[in-house]
Amino acid sequence: MGKVRINTIGDESLEQEQKIKAEKRKEAKSHPVKASSEAVETAGEAKLEEHHAKPAEKKVVVKHAAPVVEAPQGKKSTRSKKYQSVVTQIEKNKVYTIADALAILPQIHLAKFDETVELHINTYTTGVSGSVTLPHGTGKQVRVAILAPSKDAKAADELLQNIEAGIFNFDILIATPDAMPRLAKVARVLGPRGLMPNPKNGTVTAKPEEVAKQYQGGQVNFKTEAKTPVIHLSIGKLSFKKEQLSENIETALQAVQSKNIKNVTLKSTMSPGIKIQL
Repeated sequence: MGKVRINTIGDESLEQEQKIKAEKRKEAKSHPVKASSEAVETAGEAKLEEHHAKPAEKKVVVKHAAPVVEAPQGKKSTRSKKYQSVVTQIEKNKVYTIADALAILPQIHLAKFDETVELHINTYTTGVSGSVTLPHGTGKQVRVAILAPSKDAKAADELLQNIEAGIFNFDILIATPDAMPRLAKVARVLGPRGLMPNPKNGTVTAKPEEVAKQYQGGQVNFKTEAKTPVIHLSIGKLSFKKEQLSENIETALQAVQSKNIKNVTLKSTMSPGIKIQL
């Protein structure tokens, strides 16, 4: 008696599906490479479907702006109320005669002491220098030191020792020619202070006593600043008479020479400046 095959109603589709799977297994055994590639394609299609199904999430990068650092501002220089009150007595762009400037000067001084009267001369170029003897002096006692080893070796040694120690008990240093080699080792100390003897201004001389009297009698040296064409000169005290200050100013301007002078400002130690005519 032969085998009896029973078909169940509704299972035809299931049977068909099983038949297809069986054929695929059979084909995979006979062609393993093809099956493998189909599996890869199937996996790739599955991933592609997944990629399209879920939109890619965008990464949000938050950039923090660098903090703005403000540059430090320097302190603004402020004038005192007293200065601001007196400066209004001077017309800003006016150029005064010497007589008018000297009339205003006592009214705008600020200090309680006897201020020094100053000339500030702007020149066309640097390198302008010389010396002048003011007819009424500067009102300041000038201390003069003499370095003359051939005349007084002991005094010369003491003076050099003081200079090396930073002790300066003089405003002017006068040296004889034979003293210059000994000054070489202290030149770097004297130079920046403007105290180094120089043949051009007469502070290197064979007659130091005579030159000392000239300086004590009102002779002053002048020279433009190294990098700026300006000369600063003391020409007296506020306590001087106007005539004395006027004569000192005129003598100083003649020594500097008008061809070298661009403009001139007159002031006392603490006062505002007054532009004056040449």
